[in-house]
Amino acid sequence: MRDGEYQRYVALGDSQTEGLGDGDDTVGLRGWADRLAEQLAAQNPGVRYANLAVRGRLAGQVREEQLDAALALRPDLATVAAGVNDLLRPRFDADEVAGHLEAMFAALTAQGARVATVTFPDVTRITSLARPIGSRVGALNHRIRAAAHRHQVAVAEASVHAVVTDPRLWSPDRLHASPLGHARIAAAVADALRLPGSSDAWTHPLPPPPIPVPAGWRATAGELRWAGSFLGPWLGRRLRGRSSGDGRTAKRPQLLPVHLLPAPGEEKGATAP
Repeated sequence: MRDGEYQRYVALGDSQTEGLGDGDDTVGLRGWADRLAEQLAAQNPGVRYANLAVRGRLAGQVREEQLDAALALRPDLATVAAGVNDLLRPRFDADEVAGHLEAMFAALTAQGARVATVTFPDVTRITSLARPIGSRVGALNHRIRAAAHRHQVAVAEASVHAVVTDPRLWSPDRLHASPLGHARIAAAVADALRLPGSSDAWTHPLPPPPIPVPAGWRATAGELRWAGSFLGPWLGRRLRGRSSGDGRTAKRPQLLPVHLLPAPGEEKGATAP
């Protein structure tokens, strides 16, 4: 294998890695892991790719349900991104969540895979209603960095660049990236892995929006509409002990060839990721 030319890429994670916010369940989900696989295939058409991620999964569930399957595929590249669903639970334990992530880092790297992960953005800059979990994000990011360092895992530092909280990088539910956001995540992971053709362009701000961002009472009204449309239903599922991933399985459980897609039109006019 030449430097950066991987043959078998396996993605582990939750809804973000599955691709929610980039397509839908009717036309299909793309997502940042698919986009990263496409970048790998542009350099090496023989690369094969599996995506084991399932929406709604906690970090412990990702470890329990996806790690053994990933190891069986013997990847030479793996991405592990989980923990957001844990952050939103009342009984969040940063050490426990990071412990699950580190166990996956350790098992995959011990088998010889190159592993990459991500840190999480400051959610309080995406929605003010997320202030109660702002400190949790910082605590988990600190532990992710430490665990990644111990196992020589590449880290896409999504937490330290202002552009990652630009509303245009997020879908209306503010929990999942938009198509442009998924493109930026893929570019961030490629940059962390130092893939051919990657750069730090994903950190650059987007051009100013044509319509000013709402402020004052308009911003407050927007927060209330979001809470009613997205936060309320999410809380309702939690109270009923349900998850958006109930009954779902991985969309791509086996290593398959990557079919390159045309350049996404949603990125026109924006800084190239």
